[in-house]
Amino acid sequence: MAVPTVLSDAHVIARRNIIKIKRVPDLLVFTTLSPIMFVLLFAYVFGGAIDVPGGTDPDAYREFLMAGIFAQTVIFGATITGAGLAEDVKKGIIDRFRSLPMAPSAVLTGRTLSDVVNNVIVLVVMSLTGLLVGWAIHSSVGEAALGFLLLILFAYAISWMMAWLGMLVPSVEVFNNATFIVIFPLTFVANTFVPLESLPGPLQTFAEWNPVSAVTQASRDLFGNIPPGVPEPASWPLQHAELYTLLWTVLILLVFIPVANAQYRRSTSR
Repeated sequence: MAVPTVLSDAHVIARRNIIKIKRVPDLLVFTTLSPIMFVLLFAYVFGGAIDVPGGTDPDAYREFLMAGIFAQTVIFGATITGAGLAEDVKKGIIDRFRSLPMAPSAVLTGRTLSDVVNNVIVLVVMSLTGLLVGWAIHSSVGEAALGFLLLILFAYAISWMMAWLGMLVPSVEVFNNATFIVIFPLTFVANTFVPLESLPGPLQTFAEWNPVSAVTQASRDLFGNIPPGVPEPASWPLQHAELYTLLWTVLILLVFIPVANAQYRRSTSR
């Protein structure tokens, strides 16, 4: 199948999913409300009890917090890909797609690209919320743009993993439960909401090598949200957070793009 045909078909699928967001705005509303709730809870309820090493400014924790909220939000946002595909498989829509004269890879490509749009919208809303609670970007426009791009790229890779899982499990309910069990601890046993120094030994080691910690650290650094006096990370992944995030992104894409497409060819309505 020619590349232009794949891109054209993927555009059609992406457009279909974006139109669905317009017709079912509740999905976007609740996807956005959850991280806003986390911002307000951690900024005003729990934030006062969490010390950021080297941060003496009252707003230091809120600036420390936002990169973690961004990372958690886009990762949970990537699960929309899997949930949507699980629903499509259950309703027989995937069977209909496979009967049409379109490139097989276009369905998953279009689905994952449309969810990038969803994550971009959520990041815009989250950024505005962060500005209201005292967050600010202290780096250049280029560095800030790179920070957001890194978040989107990492989430795009995760969406391919979710695409594979969504077509593998028997229902949307099973998918939601499975992803919550994995993603919730993955995003909390990290430097998303608390400094790594506050974690006990084994959890701290896990968090240092957790790719969620790396994308959070990279975003903090690129947004200029690391307070003066904070000690340099001791682990290699956090010392090279941008590189480590990109390595994980490439690895996930190399593994799950072919795996997800193979699962698409095997999937049938349930």
